[in-house]
Amino acid sequence: MNRNCSNNFVFPGEYRKAAEHLFPRDGLFRSQKPDLKSTAEFAKTLGLGNEFQRLVALDNNSAEMRTFLDHFQNNLDLLIQKTWVEKSDEDRKGKLQDKIPLFMDSLYHGDITQTVDEFAMILEELAYLFFGVQSEKDDFTEYTFRIDAQMGLFWWYGGKLSSFKELKDKDDDDRVLWAILLIGLCYLTNF
Repeated sequence: MNRNCSNNFVFPGEYRKAAEHLFPRDGLFRSQKPDLKSTAEFAKTLGLGNEFQRLVALDNNSAEMRTFLDHFQNNLDLLIQKTWVEKSDEDRKGKLQDKIPLFMDSLYHGDITQTVDEFAMILEELAYLFFGVQSEKDDFTEYTFRIDAQMGLFWWYGGKLSSFKELKDKDDDDRVLWAILLIGLCYLTNF
């Protein structure tokens, strides 16, 4: 899926600051690396501020975090199951459902960089199930912003997740990557 913006797209001002703090304009993390403050600002902009702050403070293995992750998985499963698709896309939908238990296992036990990358792929497939071939067009971000600005910001975030591979090579602090992933988990849990 290509989640770029066309040349005519103007990122809404109220979202630009939070987006640029989390994702540098040039897409490279040489001069700027995201931190927990920028993840919290982005989560707040998505309308997830309080829940995000509560969850990011938890130990990843706590009972409360496990309960949250169970809610996330249940909601994601429901989103996939309840999404109406063309008959020709039923197989694609089934394959995505099959990826969820593997993703959850990776989330509980795996490498955070790999988990972020897997989540980006899940979001790509989920966008296709929701929006069909529109999700593969250059103006997908603009399209989702026109539907709802926060939803557009979320799909823009999903399209940027793969850029964090570079960050891991330069920063061993998994807490920031976990916080970046948690933004998407919170959003889909409340979708």
